[in-house]
Amino acid sequence: MPFVYIVRCADGSLYTGYAKDVQARVAAHNRARGAKYTSGRRPVTLVYSQWFKTIGAALTREYAMKQWTRAEKDALIARRARKVRSDHR
Repeated sequence: MPFVYIVRCADGSLYTGYAKDVQARVAAHNRARGAKYTSGRRPVTLVYSQWFKTIGAALTREYAMKQWTRAEKDALIARRARKVRSDHR
């Protein structure tokens, strides 16, 4: 299953990526087996993920999100967090 995800690095920066298995990918980042960017910024924490039906759709979304500003990514993460909290009430 293709996902786009965002992790928050130990230095507070955000990294956006694509994975078929998000949990395995986050674990790889935390073992310094993920992206070069995250290897020196461990540990990372998953803050957003979105599932897609096709790899092409996930890669298109990943590319678009990588063009976003930090503020846009923060807003997306905050919206998702509010939705999760409201779903658990």
